[in-house]
Amino acid sequence: MTTEDEIVPVLPPPAEVSANLARLADTVARLRGEVDHAHAVADGRALIELAKGVLMERLHCTPPDAAMQLETLAERSGVTPLEFAADVVGEAAEDRITEVTQEFLARAEGEESVAVRLRTAESGVLAAGDTQRVAESILEHALRPLGATAVAVWLAGPDGSLTLAGSAGFSAEEAARWCYVPPGVATPARSALIERDTVWLPTLVAAGLPSIGQHTLSGGGRVTVPTGTGGRIIGVVEMCWPEPLPAEPGRQRRQLEALAELCAHTLDTWDGVVAPVAANGSGDFLGELVDFIDGLHDPAVLLSPCLDGGDHLSDFRIHHANVRFADPGGRPRSRIVGTRMLESYPLAAEESGLLDKIQRVYATGEPFRADSMAITTLVDQVPLTVLTDVSVTRFAGNVLLILRIQDDAAKLAVLLQHAQRLGRIGGFEENVVTGVITWNTELFSLYGLPPNATPLSLHDLAANAHPDDAPAIGRFLRAVLHHKRPSSTAFRLQRSDGVARHIRVVAEPVADGRGELVAVRGAYQDVSSQHWTEVALAATRDRLAETEQQAIERNRLALQLQHAIMPPAKGPIDMPGLRAAVRYRPAEKEHLVGGDWYDAVALPTGEVLLCVGDVAGHGIDAATGMVSLRNALRGLAATGAGPAQLLTWLNLVAYHLTDHVTATAVTAVYDPASRRLRWARAGHLPPIVRHRDGTATTLPLIRGSLLGAVRDVEYQEDELQLAEGDILLIYTDGLIERRDRPVQDSVSRLVTLVDGHGGGLEHQLDTLLTYSTADTDDDTCVVGIEVQPGS
Repeated sequence: MTTEDEIVPVLPPPAEVSANLARLADTVARLRGEVDHAHAVADGRALIELAKGVLMERLHCTPPDAAMQLETLAERSGVTPLEFAADVVGEAAEDRITEVTQEFLARAEGEESVAVRLRTAESGVLAAGDTQRVAESILEHALRPLGATAVAVWLAGPDGSLTLAGSAGFSAEEAARWCYVPPGVATPARSALIERDTVWLPTLVAAGLPSIGQHTLSGGGRVTVPTGTGGRIIGVVEMCWPEPLPAEPGRQRRQLEALAELCAHTLDTWDGVVAPVAANGSGDFLGELVDFIDGLHDPAVLLSPCLDGGDHLSDFRIHHANVRFADPGGRPRSRIVGTRMLESYPLAAEESGLLDKIQRVYATGEPFRADSMAITTLVDQVPLTVLTDVSVTRFAGNVLLILRIQDDAAKLAVLLQHAQRLGRIGGFEENVVTGVITWNTELFSLYGLPPNATPLSLHDLAANAHPDDAPAIGRFLRAVLHHKRPSSTAFRLQRSDGVARHIRVVAEPVADGRGELVAVRGAYQDVSSQHWTEVALAATRDRLAETEQQAIERNRLALQLQHAIMPPAKGPIDMPGLRAAVRYRPAEKEHLVGGDWYDAVALPTGEVLLCVGDVAGHGIDAATGMVSLRNALRGLAATGAGPAQLLTWLNLVAYHLTDHVTATAVTAVYDPASRRLRWARAGHLPPIVRHRDGTATTLPLIRGSLLGAVRDVEYQEDELQLAEGDILLIYTDGLIERRDRPVQDSVSRLVTLVDGHGGGLEHQLDTLLTYSTADTDDDTCVVGIEVQPGS
C-alpha cells in the first residue's frame, strides 16, 4: 500500500527494454553510416575539384568549362568522373610526396596545483573584509604563479562608469589617477562590460585602449573578466601581465573566470557606493517608482527580475504598466500586468530580440535606445509585427521599458523618406506669389549643394543645364508656367563641383479658385544610372552582333577545313590482308563542328596503321588541333614504333607543341602476315570485335590517359589475334552518347546491335549509323576492318 506522496516507478517488461535498445542501436548504426558516407562524398568532391584545377591550368578555361570537360572526358574514357579525376591528379602530381614533420611540446600545469591555488585564494577572499584585500589576495595566491604582476577590480556604475574598488601591483599614484573612469571611455574593462564576456588582449599597446598601468605594462597582456550576482554584472576584474599573452586563452580562461567570481560578494557591498536595491526590495521604493512611471507621457512598463535557483536570472515579471501603455497585440493592461515577459511576449526570446536587450541592460546598467525596432507578438497564435521606438533603463535592480508604437503617419513619412533616398528623388515646391522655394534634403544632394544653401528657382534651370538642353527646358517651363498643365523633361545637370548628372524633372501647377497660378510642385530624379545602362546595352548589342558574325565565319572555315581533310563519305580501302571502310558523319549544326578524325595507312614495314581520335571542343580550334595530331601521328608511325610508344610521343606533341589541345584516341598496328593486332588507348572508348561466329565483345579497358592533359604518361599496350572473317570496329562517342543514360549502357546496346547483325563490313557500318540513338549532335566517326583470306 502506498500513500499519495509516494511514487512507484513502473518498469517495462524485459522484452520491451531489449526491443527499445535494439531500435536505438539500429538508429546509431544508421546515423554512423550516414556520417561515413558524407565524409566519403566530401573526399570525392575535393578530388574532383583538384582535377578541375589541373584542367583549368592546362586549358586556360573557366571553372564551369573545366567541370564540363571533366564529365565529357570521363564518359569518353568509360570511367566514372571520380576515377578519371584520380587519374588526372595522380599524373599531374608526378608521385612527388613532401614529408613534413613538426613536433609540438607543451607543458600543461597539473590540476592539483590549480585547485590548490584557487582554494588558497578563496580562503583569503573569504577572510578579507573589503575589495582592496580581495585584490591583494588573488594576486598573491593565484595570479603571480600564472605570471601576472597586477590586478584591478572595477565597480560598474548604473550610468556605465567604472570606479576602482581595489587594486594590487600598481603604485599609489597610478591607482589615484585611475580611481574613476567616466561613461563612454573605451577601456579593456569597459569592453568586457559591454560584451558581457571575457576579453583577452595579447598586448595592451596593440589593442590601443587606455587603462591603469599603461605606461609600465603597455607591452604586456591584459585579461578583463566581468563578475556579478543574480544575473547582474556589477564589476570587472582586470589582470595584467608584463609579457605578451598567447593569441588563445587555452586552459587558463576558466581559472581566471573563477578568480573573478571571488570578487563579486565584496563589490556588491562596497563602501564607496550604496548597493543596488534588489527586485524584491521595499514596497515604499517600488511605490515611488510606480508613481514616477505613471507620470510619464510615454507608454512605460516596469519589469522586475525573476531569479530561479538562487542567483540565476530566468525571466522578468511585468510589475506595472502605466495608462499610456498600448500592448502591440491590442490586449488590455489587466492581462499583461503580473505575467512573465516570456508568457506575454514569447517571441521576444528570439536571437538578438527584445529580451536579450533587456538582459544586457539589467546586467551592465548601460541604457539601450533603438528607433523603428521590429517587435513581433502572438495574437490568437497569429504573429503580428509592429515598428516601435524602444528605450530600456535599469533602476536599482528593476528595468524600465518604454515602447512607443509608430502610428501610420510616422510610418508613411519614414517610408517616403527611404523611397526618395533609394530612388534618388528630390521634391520641391515653389510659391509663385511669395517666391518661397522649399526643397527636401535629397534635392540638395542631387544639385551638390550644402543643406543650408539657397534653393534654385525653375527659372534658373537652363543656367545649370547643358546648353544643348535649353530648347527642351524652354518647352517644359512654358507648359507648366504659362499653359498651367503638368509636364516633364530630361536634361544634363552641370553642377558647380564639375559633376554632370542626367536628371528627369516632373512638375505640376497649383491654381487657386480663380484659375491663377499660385505654386508649382514637382520632383527631380537622378536617371544617370539608367542612361549609362542604356548606352552600355547599345554598345553590347553592337559587340554581340560583331562577335556573332565572327563566330559564323570561324565555324564555316572550320567546317571547310574538316571536310577538306576527311570527307563525310569514303569508299572501301583494300590493303594487304584486310579490307577497311570508314563512315564519317559531321555535326548537323555548324557551330558544333568538332575534332573527330581517323586514319588508315600502310606503313613502310608492311604493317597497317589504324587510328581514331576526338579532340575536345568545337570550332576552328578543334579542327586545327585535329589536323596537328593526325599529321603528327602519320609522321611518328613511320618510325615503326608500337601503338603505346606512338601515343606517348603524341601526348608530348599535344602537351608542348599545340595550343593546349586535349584529345582521346585509339591507335592500332595490324600485321597482315601474323594477323596480330597491337593496340593502345588514350582515354578513348575501347574497340568492338565481331568474331566470324557472329558473337561481339568489347576489348579490355586498358590503362591510358587522354592526350595533352599531363606531361608524362605511360600507356598500356594489348594484343589481339584475329582470324579470317573477324571485324574490328573503332568509333567515337558521337555514335552512342546520350544525355539520359550512362555511357556504359550505350556501349552495351552497341555490342548487342553488332552481335545481332550478320552482313558484310560496309553494311555493318551503315547499320550502326542508321540505328544510332545518340542525341548530342556531335561528330560521328566509325572505322571498321575485316580480315581477308589469303593473308
